[in-house]
Amino acid sequence: MNGVRALRWVTGGGRSAGASAALPQDAAQRLAGGLAWGVVALLLVFLGLPLAAILGQALAGPDGGYAGLAHFTAITSAPGFLTLVGNSVAAAAATTAITVPLAFGFAASLTRTRMPGKPLFRLLALIPLLAPSLLPGISLVYLFGNQGVLKGWFPGGGIYGLPGIVMGEVFYTFPHALMILLTALSLADGRLYEAADALGAGPLRRWFTVTLPSVRHGLVSSALVVFTLTITDFGVPKVIGGQYAVLAVEAYKQVVGQQNFARGAVIGLLLLLPAVFSFAVDHRLQRRQQALLTARARPLQPSGSRWAGGAGLLCCSLVGAGLVLILGMAVAAAFIRLWPYRLDPTFAHFNFDDMDGGGWLAWWNSLRLAVLTMTAGTVLVFLGAWLQEKLAGAGAVRTLIRLLAMLPMAVPGLVLGLGYVFFFNGNRWLPLYGTMVLLALCTVVHYYTTAHLTATTALRQMDREFEAVAASLKVPFWTTLRRVTVPVCLPAILEIARFLFVSAMTTVSAVIFLYTPDTVLASVAVLNMDDAGDTAAAAAMATLIVATSAFVCLLFALLSRWLAHRTQRWRHA
Repeated sequence: MNGVRALRWVTGGGRSAGASAALPQDAAQRLAGGLAWGVVALLLVFLGLPLAAILGQALAGPDGGYAGLAHFTAITSAPGFLTLVGNSVAAAAATTAITVPLAFGFAASLTRTRMPGKPLFRLLALIPLLAPSLLPGISLVYLFGNQGVLKGWFPGGGIYGLPGIVMGEVFYTFPHALMILLTALSLADGRLYEAADALGAGPLRRWFTVTLPSVRHGLVSSALVVFTLTITDFGVPKVIGGQYAVLAVEAYKQVVGQQNFARGAVIGLLLLLPAVFSFAVDHRLQRRQQALLTARARPLQPSGSRWAGGAGLLCCSLVGAGLVLILGMAVAAAFIRLWPYRLDPTFAHFNFDDMDGGGWLAWWNSLRLAVLTMTAGTVLVFLGAWLQEKLAGAGAVRTLIRLLAMLPMAVPGLVLGLGYVFFFNGNRWLPLYGTMVLLALCTVVHYYTTAHLTATTALRQMDREFEAVAASLKVPFWTTLRRVTVPVCLPAILEIARFLFVSAMTTVSAVIFLYTPDTVLASVAVLNMDDAGDTAAAAAMATLIVATSAFVCLLFALLSRWLAHRTQRWRHA
């Protein structure tokens, strides 16, 4: 878009800019600064203070006084503590060792070969994002449990424990690792590979000298993400962990089962450590990462080798079949009358009102939560990102927004939920505990970083000339935001809205401590029905969550295509 068209767009087609301004320019600037401080205040109240409340609870004694590190000492010196830590680390390490190579092979097949069916395999790989983390646990019970279809593979109920946790977590974390590695493998300079071939480097030497250095950061980042997600998730081990105790489930038992809030707070802080460590390592790697693409770089063309295409197709087919098997088993269990004795189809398991867990109210509540999270979260995230990127001056508040926006990445959902319990339960200044509003705020904060990075990436692609022209013509910032920024960033805004909706439908750990009988959610109902022995009904509710998320994603795809046709023609002008 040239300068003349930009001027006309910002000023509303040549109308007097001064006449359209409701406030003087300095007043508009103060208003923007006030909005920025408002975003900082919201993040401090709904992120910083709950985390401080966890620390306060962990340091408080039975009488409310200061107890120092007494709770930490009591827990770390308990006989079973090292077992909990060892089990959690072993499950996370095993999951990482399996997931990262699978995701790398899948990503390499999609980006470095010309195998057929790439769009289908990419879609299959993202299926786990639409399901709550309890679904793979339920499916594995039907596949390999005591009465499972493939129970001979794990005789004596061996699926319960470490094997089941690892298999379930691989399903849950696979798309997260894949998205990182797809990005890493898609950025490559073809000249390096041409030079390696010219020098006679074989496939193995080319891997160590060219491919590995270029994707090293992606491999480390994906490994850290998988490790952190596994060690802080309690959905899979709660369903199929059996007697294999891990820290995340122990924190849930201490708070919900035994009402031991101090012990739960200490374990929550311990769960925060691997996430903070992962965040610190990833941040250090980003600072040391060098640019892989220069102005003279040539994109790497996918290999036309039949051997490479066949190997990629085989890899993606095996991984895709495993993902479909786990999802398909859960869907099948939802429609089978009585496994494994009566295999005729039925809809009886969808009569949620006749079972424990919250009934159909749980599903409606999840829809309400998803819509509220999507609406409020998209506005808050995009406004905060816009203020960070486009607000002139006010460096301190912009830095605070940036720091607070990145903090949720290092806070597991279970820890954030504990913080909300300690801070909002009984808080007479903010009487939000047990309300849908608090559930939505917790969900927005939990997934804030990913949405914020999406928004800032889109905003950084816009030239600052727009804001400079608007300021020189005394056009108020809200006019520029409405007429220029939002239309240009509309694809990213829709992606943020879709991400927040699906995340709200599937979230478990962040809201497990915050719901009431009136605000019970579908993902929590899956856990409650499984605890009550209604495993088929739990599978039915999990299937309904997947179907709802998939339907909404389809609607967003159609909406994005329609809006792109109506509002994004300038991109192809």
